[in-house]
Amino acid sequence: MKNNQWNPQAKDSDTNVATMPAPVPIKNDAAFDKLRYQPTPRVVTAPTPVARTVSPPTGPNATIQAVNNAVLETSTWVRPLQQEMGRVIVGQKQLIDRLLIALVTNGHVLLEGVPGLAKTLSLKTLAGAVSLHFKRLQFTPDMLPADIVGTMIYNPQDGEFRTKHGPIFANLILADEINRAPAKVQSALLEAMQERQVTLGDSTYELPDPFFVLATQNPLEQEGTYPLPEAQVDRFMMKVIIGYPNRVEERAILDSMATSEPSLGVQPVVTGEQIIRARRVVNTIYVDDKIRDYIVSLVLATRDPKAAGLDLNGYIQVGASPRATINLTLAARAAAFLDGRGYVTPQDVKKLAPDVLRHRVAVSYEAEAENITSDDLIQKILDTLPVP
Repeated sequence: MKNNQWNPQAKDSDTNVATMPAPVPIKNDAAFDKLRYQPTPRVVTAPTPVARTVSPPTGPNATIQAVNNAVLETSTWVRPLQQEMGRVIVGQKQLIDRLLIALVTNGHVLLEGVPGLAKTLSLKTLAGAVSLHFKRLQFTPDMLPADIVGTMIYNPQDGEFRTKHGPIFANLILADEINRAPAKVQSALLEAMQERQVTLGDSTYELPDPFFVLATQNPLEQEGTYPLPEAQVDRFMMKVIIGYPNRVEERAILDSMATSEPSLGVQPVVTGEQIIRARRVVNTIYVDDKIRDYIVSLVLATRDPKAAGLDLNGYIQVGASPRATINLTLAARAAAFLDGRGYVTPQDVKKLAPDVLRHRVAVSYEAEAENITSDDLIQKILDTLPVP
């Protein structure tokens, strides 16, 4: 074939395109078969996927999903802290959870139980696992308010008063056997627990953040003890009753503690900044309107049982205060946070209602005569009111 302007010579510009070999003299059919066209296989490139624009979800589901992600991101220290405390505290999972709930809600906890149930050890273990400033106050009948909050000291050299801060200026306060101190000493904690500040003379001093009080008391011993006033009891977010361990836990306690040098050391696993960040996330956890109404119904039932359809025969003398509504909502949010959820369920409320309400519901003399406790009345309310 001759080259002309209508049939120019082909050029191998594309290496993937096969060309005919140069013609050679053909002698037989076998030689002709070798000259047949053999296409060069082309390299097929997979098409690049085109990114599709997906509109983000909207409405309450999007909010809950965002909170779920924030909870999973900020709660990474919860499991290590529980495991670190579990190395020392055998069993008592409910106690550990209640302490962590108070930790992430800026609340205070009152522990009540007979001696030897690791109340003080639990609080010291929590203090060791958290990188915070810790102080232990052993309450005694001869204490003075200045032994807790501090005082003004006169300096004769310059004739001025100097402020000396007490041990209350710490992040974590262990008030051991708080009911052994008289009322004037117990009242020194009122301002600190509620307003996170201390007034000395004419000046007011802010307490460090975070700040929470973990107190213990013995319910059996009466001599040399002073019952806590209602105003101070109400400032505790929860009152946790500690019971005896079961057989398996008792054997584990024997194996780990029956030695003259038990291993009680723990490593810090969480900082104060992480706790403050977790508190901000807890405040955003979703609480449905039906659950909010359920919480309000529980608290109102302690004040006026007849209006809630309950016949308690005048067993309740004083119902729960509005602090119960606030603290029950916060505790339910914290329980959801510990479980890695961004929303509150009715079971969270029912699980924590006894701890939040038992010290705020005062029983009457009729109830005491029939050995009916506030826990019995709260359980009756929980069993009667419909759950959303």
